[in-house]
Amino acid sequence: MASVTASTTPQTPRAPDRAGASAALRDGVPSGDGGPASDADAPAIVLPPLQRDGASLARRMGFIATAWIILLLLVGGLALERILTNQVEDNFDEQLDYQLTAMITSAEIDPMGEVWFERSLGNQRFFEPNSGLYWQISGDGYEPWPSRSLWDRTLTLRGTGQVGDVFDSDIIFYDSNQFEEEPLRIAERTLILPGSDTRWTFAVASATRERDAQIQRVRLILIWSFAVLGLGLIIMALLQIRYGLSPLRRVRAAIQKLRTTGENRITEPLPSEVQPLVQEVNALLEHTERQAEEARTHAGNLAHALKTPLTVLTNAATARATDLSNTVFRETRTMQRHVDHHLARARAVGRRAVGQARTDVRQSAEAVRRAVERLYPEGRLDIAGGKDTMVAIERQDLDEILGNLIENAAKYGGGSVFVTLDETPDSDMCHIWVEDDGPGIPEADRSGIFDRGARLDTDKPGTGLGLAIVRDVAEIYGGSVELRESEDLGGLLVELRLPRA
Repeated sequence: MASVTASTTPQTPRAPDRAGASAALRDGVPSGDGGPASDADAPAIVLPPLQRDGASLARRMGFIATAWIILLLLVGGLALERILTNQVEDNFDEQLDYQLTAMITSAEIDPMGEVWFERSLGNQRFFEPNSGLYWQISGDGYEPWPSRSLWDRTLTLRGTGQVGDVFDSDIIFYDSNQFEEEPLRIAERTLILPGSDTRWTFAVASATRERDAQIQRVRLILIWSFAVLGLGLIIMALLQIRYGLSPLRRVRAAIQKLRTTGENRITEPLPSEVQPLVQEVNALLEHTERQAEEARTHAGNLAHALKTPLTVLTNAATARATDLSNTVFRETRTMQRHVDHHLARARAVGRRAVGQARTDVRQSAEAVRRAVERLYPEGRLDIAGGKDTMVAIERQDLDEILGNLIENAAKYGGGSVFVTLDETPDSDMCHIWVEDDGPGIPEADRSGIFDRGARLDTDKPGTGLGLAIVRDVAEIYGGSVELRESEDLGGLLVELRLPRA
């Protein structure tokens, strides 16, 4: 690509065939002279509507903590109630077993073949009518022998079967409702006493109201205990949530302080868990300040750049200069270059602020090649290198950079353009080389070729903004561009460096 020197010579309008170049690049590839695409051609960025979740974070955490506390206490309470209830019932059965064993060990067979106690049973309730504690002995061919506490009632027993020649069954326990309004728990055992062939059934029965009352007391104690425990845990969880989220309220107060006092950083010491959020907020504030400063700089530069042409136009119009039309044409072209340049920078800055971009370099280069080949069908354009290289730059901006570099190489070179894409994924920067077989640019002119309006070849149409836009857009994304001499083709070598995605 031939270089471009700064020139103030009035420019003639472009040749009509440049309309075809613009049409060939309407798919997003900017024209080779650096003129940015119009706003109408740029794809609109449609942001999704803001979704606001009205649920409070503290309310969510409180609800989850309350639900888990209630669930765990409910499961634990039911399990503990079952354990304690079984323990009360087992103790009740053990007492019946003890009374029944005492009866059996005290029982003897008298000379008449009937059962009698060699020693009195020690529990006084057996002698009190309807006391709730009873015993009874039944045998085949004999009348049941009840305790005095049964008074005029008898127990209906189940009895057991005989096992072999020796009858000695295990104790069985069962509930009985044979007495109205007095449920019973009966312990029963059937055996043959020494000196007798009769099967005797010994039974001890006790009213279950005491056992049921004890179980009810246990359940009531568990309910109140777990209710108080659950309430205390919920209150502690809510207090913990309020205390734990207090740093977020401090962050809110710090941000409000930024808005009301004009400070530009959050400097209040906060817990380590919240510090990353504070760092991101400070980084966002720094980014916003940088964006605002860039906007002020662009506005100031544009105003300064337009001031001189406007002054020239005003003086020429006031003096009714004879070459007013040429002056207007020259100065408006100058103003157009400044406006195009600053609009390109503003669009790049705006797209960079949207978010972290990812663009496939090979796809962008292929799109530019198809457009450039339609403009310069007699030339040769080759692309080599990585096919999956991703850079952190918006697709439109990468198309504009590559479009300027490749079309300038095709326009000012000798007909051959070679593009090489970096294939080293370990590097943080992606290198893109664009070479041509043209006369190149002298080393002394390379530093000034990036100035706005700088051109060396004034015989071909252009505005001199292409390389300036390439440099500015690359720097906006943290990249750079460098001009050297191509060792393979002999012309200009442009090395473009962009951050990898």
